Amino acid sequence: MGIVAIVGRPNVGKSTLFNRLVGKRQAIVDQTAGVTRDRHYGKTDWNGREFSIVDTGGYAHNTDDVFEEQIRRQVLIAIQESDVVVFMVDVQTGITDYDQSIAGILRKSEKPVIVAVNKVDHGGRIFDTYEFHALGLGEPISIAAASGSGTGELLDRILEELHDDSTVEEEHVIPHIAIVGRPNVGKSSLTNAFLGEERNIVTPVAGTTRDAITVRYNKFGYDFMLVDTAGLRKKTKTREDLEFYSSMRAVRAIEYSDVCILMLDATLGVESQDMNIF
Repeated sequence: MGIVAIVGRPNVGKSTLFNRLVGKRQAIVDQTAGVTRDRHYGKTDWNGREFSIVDTGGYAHNTDDVFEEQIRRQVLIAIQESDVVVFMVDVQTGITDYDQSIAGILRKSEKPVIVAVNKVDHGGRIFDTYEFHALGLGEPISIAAASGSGTGELLDRILEELHDDSTVEEEHVIPHIAIVGRPNVGKSSLTNAFLGEERNIVTPVAGTTRDAITVRYNKFGYDFMLVDTAGLRKKTKTREDLEFYSSMRAVRAIEYSDVCILMLDATLGVESQDMNIF
């Protein structure tokens, strides 16, 4: 199955486009820059062809985001494993230094790149898209991810760049294993240990994982879907909108899983918060 990575600097609308293409609100979207950190996978179907979409965190440098380096690493992995890259930019701000940096990386990658100029929500904005030819990555496409305008043309372009596919196995028949627990007990570390790679970002900071991240895992000839979830806090401590949605995604992962792994911190023992997760 072909893989399409969506990349770009922070807050250009990558997760909004991802949700639009997969047809459901699978990735958390917020006005705050830096919401997405790990690679987030979904599937879409266009004109009878199915392919995977990868949402990535915003590529940036020299910011105050403590996850900046890990996010950049995740973006580079997504580019490397993809067959086609959708490079999202923002018509409202024009070309920025971050855009230029990403364009340089994409040119060196030698991957097929489609420049998607987002937030072109009325006809007058179309003329503002011409400057993005300066990125040297071909003819840009005008889209408005929030409304879906232009996404049909984008999908047509993606199919032109993707090689034809063979038969695809349905993911819903593969057992799902959710890894759950309160914040900072090592859920992402366990996921990475299973996979044998730094798939998800791991730091000592509680709340590093914000979304439920699903990844295929093969062991002893069997396929599983591992679901790394955000840490579940006490309801009284879930104040911010982002934390609320993260908790809801974790709860939904539990509901839809076949098996749950409840992680505990041996240094702290079993706490009341652990007892209330199920």
